[in-house]
Formats: sequence, structure tokens, C-alpha cells
Amino acid sequence: MPIKAPGKRYGKRLQHSKVFGHGAHHGKHGGNADVLITPLVDMFVIIVLFLIANFSATGEVLMMTKDIQLPEASNVKEVEMHPVVMVSGEEVSISGTVVGRVQDLVKEEYLNIPALEEKLRDMKKQFEDLHAMAQDTTNTFKGDVNIQAHKDVEFSIIKRVMFSCASAGYNNINFATLQKGEAGAGGESTAAATP
Repeated sequence: MPIKAPGKRYGKRLQHSKVFGHGAHHGKHGGNADVLITPLVDMFVIIVLFLIANFSATGEVLMMTKDIQLPEASNVKEVEMHPVVMVSGEEVSISGTVVGRVQDLVKEEYLNIPALEEKLRDMKKQFEDLHAMAQDTTNTFKGDVNIQAHKDVEFSIIKRVMFSCASAGYNNINFATLQKGEAGAGGESTAAATP
């Protein structure tokens, strides 16, 4: 005699009926399907991670690195989202792309940095093309750029960076500085822009 699982048992006549759906294969199957929880949880985890990655990528205006120590200033305003030119003691970069080494730039006698100027012109063209395709006439190109430079970098390098920005059409230049802390304890500073 076979072992049967415990539970409700119907009589022989009811086991083959269409109402209970046992035995007879010509009746309709139940409309409830089992929901697989594991793939559903995996999908939501991926969505949450994607949203967190996008939020952190667009939420930062300046990326603070250990190579760059910003100077302090007391007359500052909030940093706005613009292209950031980073000048460390070793290299000049924009949007993570290195456009020149400081050692080489000191030796050259040009007034501009050609690679930086070209990258800024490409960014300006992309901005104008995007707004032209979107037919957006309210947000015109204003030529704002943030320069995030180490406090000990020679002025000749900063002058060349500024000249390259102005030549590419970025005339509104802001310098990233640390605000002298009045509110924070122990001279705590926050990133700000000096016009």
C-alpha cells in the first residue's frame, strides 16, 4: 500500500470531477502560478544599485583627491555644476582625462595648453548640440568652468590653464577653494568656488 501525504482526501467519485481538478486532464488548471522570489529580489537589488551609482555620479560637483590641497578663502559662493579642470603638482586633467604633465608645461613657452583647449571646445560643442537637438533656448552656453588647483602649483601653469579656458570660450572662471571655517569646529572647511 502506497504512502499518501496527509491532508484533505476526496471520495473516489469526487477525485475525478472537473470541479476539484484531480485526475481528469481535460479540466482547466488553476490560474495561480508560483512567483519566483529569488529573481525578483535580484532584479530589485540591481535597480537599487544602479540608482545609487547614478545618484553618486551626478551628485558630486568636485572630486576631492589627495593630490590636490585647495587654498583657503573667506569670500566664496556655492560650487555649481560646470566642467572641472584639475591641476595637481604632476598633471593637468579635465573630466578624468589627463591633458598635460606639469613638468612638460613648465618647459614649453606656449601660452595655451592645446590638448586642454581642444577638450574644452569638444565639451562646448556637445553642450550646444544637445541643446539644439532638444530645442532648448532657455539654457544657453554661459562659458562657466571650475578650476581645482593645488595651492602650491606655479602661477605660470594656472595662467596657461586660464588662457586655454578663455580661448575655448569658457570666460567665467571659478576657482575651487576651501572656505575658512567659521561654523565648523576646529577650522573645518567645505569646498566652495571663488569667482
